[in-house]
Amino acid sequence: MKNSITSPSSRVDSIRSAVSLDPLLDFWEKKLVPKYTHMASIFSELKNKISQIPEIRGHVKDIEVFMKYHDIMIPLMSAIFPPASFHTDIMGAFTPCTFEPFFVTPEFQRLFLGNNNFIKPDLKEIVEAEKSKKMASIYSLVLEQIYDFNCQRFDTMNIKKIPGEKTGLDRYYSFTPDFQFVRIQALDSPKKLSEDDRVMISNHINDIDVLKRYIDLNNFEFTGFTIVRAMDVTEPEVISAFKKDLIEQPAIFSSDGMGLLESRLQVLFRRPDITLGIGALHEDQVMILKSDCHSNINCLFANSHHIRLKDLKGSVWLQAVEKGSVLYVPDLAGKSDPVPAEQQALAAGIRSMLLSPLYYQGEIIGLMEIFTGTPNNLGSINTMLLEQVTPLFSLALKRGQDEMQKQVQSIIKEKCTAVHSSVEWRFKKAAVAHMERLHNGKHNSEMEPIIFKDVVPFYGQSDIRGSSPARNKGIQQDLTQQLTLALDVLEAGSKQRPWPLLREFKYRIETLMQNISSGISSGDENAVFSLLNHEVVPFFADLTGLGSEVEKKIKTYSAALDPSTGMLYNKRKEYENSVSSLNKALSSYIEQEDGLIQQTFPHYFEKRRTDGIDYMMYIGASMMEHQKLAGFHIKDLTLWQLMLSCGLARHTEQVKQELKIPLDICHLILINHTPLSIRFRFDEKRFDVDGAYDVRHEIIKSRIDKALIKGSGERLTQPGKIAVAYSNPSEGKEIQQHIDFLMSLGKFHDDLEFLNLDDMPDVRGLKALRVGVNLKSVAGDNIIKMKTG
Repeated sequence: MKNSITSPSSRVDSIRSAVSLDPLLDFWEKKLVPKYTHMASIFSELKNKISQIPEIRGHVKDIEVFMKYHDIMIPLMSAIFPPASFHTDIMGAFTPCTFEPFFVTPEFQRLFLGNNNFIKPDLKEIVEAEKSKKMASIYSLVLEQIYDFNCQRFDTMNIKKIPGEKTGLDRYYSFTPDFQFVRIQALDSPKKLSEDDRVMISNHINDIDVLKRYIDLNNFEFTGFTIVRAMDVTEPEVISAFKKDLIEQPAIFSSDGMGLLESRLQVLFRRPDITLGIGALHEDQVMILKSDCHSNINCLFANSHHIRLKDLKGSVWLQAVEKGSVLYVPDLAGKSDPVPAEQQALAAGIRSMLLSPLYYQGEIIGLMEIFTGTPNNLGSINTMLLEQVTPLFSLALKRGQDEMQKQVQSIIKEKCTAVHSSVEWRFKKAAVAHMERLHNGKHNSEMEPIIFKDVVPFYGQSDIRGSSPARNKGIQQDLTQQLTLALDVLEAGSKQRPWPLLREFKYRIETLMQNISSGISSGDENAVFSLLNHEVVPFFADLTGLGSEVEKKIKTYSAALDPSTGMLYNKRKEYENSVSSLNKALSSYIEQEDGLIQQTFPHYFEKRRTDGIDYMMYIGASMMEHQKLAGFHIKDLTLWQLMLSCGLARHTEQVKQELKIPLDICHLILINHTPLSIRFRFDEKRFDVDGAYDVRHEIIKSRIDKALIKGSGERLTQPGKIAVAYSNPSEGKEIQQHIDFLMSLGKFHDDLEFLNLDDMPDVRGLKALRVGVNLKSVAGDNIIKMKTG
């Protein structure tokens, strides 16, 4: 390992550089000794020894010489390498530019250096990949020490994956260089930089091609040494990889997917001999999934072995379920009276086991097992690490179970659908970070997950009551009228020519009219369209010569049709226009009021227009870039919701007077002040709850509009009233206080009802308050004025 001042070149290994202990001696003399006076005698002795050894004084040409002077180097380097952790720290001192090691800790030596003190051959590719960063660091040092730039170098190197020698398992290390002991001396007068030069360099501080136009590294000499500190970051890296595998990867239940998860566990626990298994509960069966499945189809059901749950009675697996936490089985062979499933496991060579129950929303959904063929072999496994990955397995398993249920539903059916301004800052931050990674060469970069934790949801809806019957009635009226107009044409034609085909068409039309007179079925509209447009109407051309009365009837029929559909569209258009006008008025009102409350405290807001309007709001400190959230804001928005619903009810009454089709609106609010987490789904371009325990809110949202009052069969939502559903008594008490306040303002009638609701699938124990809206109260004041006035 020769290190000497070399000939000019732009390459890292040809820059004029030399190792020197002088910067370290200066550090001792100027910073350590004045502060720690007891070290003065040590420094004096070391300095005297070095002064007597020309080989290690000044510029050291051969770094191998340091090997002969450990009695000097170890105490001298103790200012950098703490003696207490010398044998556990991963550190090294390197030549200033070529990064050749000349003093390292034992752990650094073991991990990265061969017997000849060179970088191990299998790590050379990693070192080569860092050459551009080395050059950038060297230019940064010149700019800082010679030209007084503040470069703000990114000194932390990329996390590197290093293969372990003993286990063959990969380990992950981060590397951080420290250049404080590197000195730079200009061999000639440094080139003077104009202000334009400095601006150009500042704008291209990491562009080596630009920097070398202004700085010739051959004009400088680098002396001293560089410190490199490494840290084992395997655990956080592997856990992060687990999250990506289990949450984002689509094929975790395939052979390759299970093999990947098993290899992650082996790396995490440094145990190449462990095997992974997952047992999924499904009714009275347990589906056992291991890495030995032979299919790459991502199917929990197809790639698993199925065992009846009753066959596991008394087994260690059910003992773990009953315990509700990690169960360690030192040796399965030591269990008395093993059940058949345990006997089969023993026959397969399983001895030592770790069993961890998998829960979702408090319910057991499966079991994760780690096992080896050696008894008493898993006691050293860090159960705290295991507990960090277990919830991820739970979420992944639940998704697999949900996918399986979708497949079941598919078989049953076969056989018998913009970023809100309040969170735009977070998306911009993620986009900039993504662009930065691409700029730094990470071409496989993706947008980072966008998750807001501990946000409180607010949900409300204003739904058109009886929208389907009203729509069907409009269709029925249009079809009847169109058939009648067609029948008029045929009757006029029959008076002129008694053709049998005209009588048949009349019969088929009259039959259709009779069928739809009692109501519309799914195929009636297509039947009318097919008969008229494919058979009857083409025949009209042959009737035009039968006289003026026939032609008049044909013109009347054609004039009544919608040109784009070829069908009569009067009543349906009136209905759709009525729905559109009502939705537009309500949507405009909601947007107006939300815009005002956004000025008071920003929050995420989205609305959807269907047969009515529903809206979803989230508020939380994590969604705020600069503001803080107080409990007052939750109560304030709850009161705002009631005021909003009151205003919507009044606006409905105003708009109804202008509608061709009278429509009634039912107003509902769902109260749930329990914080949850939401994640932006990039594939669906929307936010969704993010967490196994937050799904209940979504389930209630999807079903609450059909809620019935317990024991009565009456719908909770009624026109002219506002219904508020809740489950927490304290929330109910708060809502009652708000309603009492609004009653005092004359916004509500004094008819408050306290209601219990029928249980719904996966939704139990809901309660509700219902109150009538005083539709005669003064309308037009916005909510903010109502609250402040």
